[in-house]
Amino acid sequence: MTRLTGRALRLTVFVGEHDTWHHKPLYSEIVHRAHAAGLAGASVFHGIEGYGASSLIHTSRLLSLSEDLPVAIVIVDTEERVRAFLPQLDELVSEGLVTIDDCEVIRYIGRDDKQGESDGKGKK
Repeated sequence: MTRLTGRALRLTVFVGEHDTWHHKPLYSEIVHRAHAAGLAGASVFHGIEGYGASSLIHTSRLLSLSEDLPVAIVIVDTEERVRAFLPQLDELVSEGLVTIDDCEVIRYIGRDDKQGESDGKGKK
């Protein structure tokens, strides 16, 4: 299990929900590659409205415009590991936005790491 605390980078990739990589959702390919690269974690968030470089608004409020809603893939890890992953995004993301932000990891604990820890009520 990856241990992660302190300074880190947050990598966010904005693409469309219908963007694909070899007939597979692009967001899924990014998550699977991040996992294979050993990055600490990745989450996909589905947007309900947005626009990008094309200036075409996509929204879930109007049926005719509900196609290809925005998706954000968020990955957090050390600067070294995130920057090492960027060449894979160069290969995968032909349209979209990729950003990197400094962040601080306060807590990063998985289900298997909770053994022996307090349950928040002072009990073990």
